[in-house]
Amino acid sequence: MNKSVRVILLDEADKEYKRLNELVGRQIQEGKENTEEMQLLKSIKQKIGFIRANPFYGDNIPKKLIPPSYNVQNLWRAELSQFWRMLYTIKGDQIEIICFILDIVSHKDYDKKFGYKKK
Repeated sequence: MNKSVRVILLDEADKEYKRLNELVGRQIQEGKENTEEMQLLKSIKQKIGFIRANPFYGDNIPKKLIPPSYNVQNLWRAELSQFWRMLYTIKGDQIEIICFILDIVSHKDYDKKFGYKKK
């Protein structure tokens, strides 16, 4: 791919990423190692790297399943550690591709947003 790829965290995803970063920073100061939050943050950073290398890395969500609240034409899902999900959309032109990370959610919140019911 000859186009440059940018990854931008928006709104809820940005808040969750910053919250996690602060929490992990405190855990490191307390001498904790390999907590669930540390694993999740590492997983998010890794997946952002994968998306930079290949914007189509994640699973494409069919248009009919995209919750209207996202207001996007395409939605992709990258699976994170502990069953969390990162949701992003891809926009592009002749010069670059921009992947907007819309949400970083737990499995439970993901199921709620997509209307999945527990069995």
